[in-house]
Amino acid sequence: MHDSSTFDNDIRLHIYTELTSRATAPTVGETTNALGLPEADVAAAYDRLAANKAIVLRSGSRDVLMAAPYSAVPTRHVVRIIGQRSYYANCVWDALGVIAMLGADGDVLTSCPDCEVPLELHVRGNAIEPTDAVVHFALPAARWWDNIVFT
Repeated sequence: MHDSSTFDNDIRLHIYTELTSRATAPTVGETTNALGLPEADVAAAYDRLAANKAIVLRSGSRDVLMAAPYSAVPTRHVVRIIGQRSYYANCVWDALGVIAMLGADGDVLTSCPDCEVPLELHVRGNAIEPTDAVVHFALPAARWWDNIVFT
């Protein structure tokens, strides 16, 4: 029997480590194999992590959709870490979060959701370079989890 909070934290750390190193979220089976743990326990941890809003699973599966600030699937929000790799983020806010979390210089390549005009943000030395871009949040943060995939 595992202490579920410690066990879940170990599983969550593995998910984030894989997203950071490979830009891909591990499946339950991959996590099971990598950590040498029983698959039923790993699957239950994925379910608890999702229930606790630590990750978001694809509907009807245990495949990771989001582990904020990362998106585990392609999105319009691409984060390029200078001299390293690229990642997908769930939104512009999360894209900036990827750069901050990794403590690196990077670029966000996205587009306006209204008019599709390409938009680039550049972060150097922990600061966004000047831009005339405006970020708009359609919903207040308190309502984001009403439908986190839409938000």
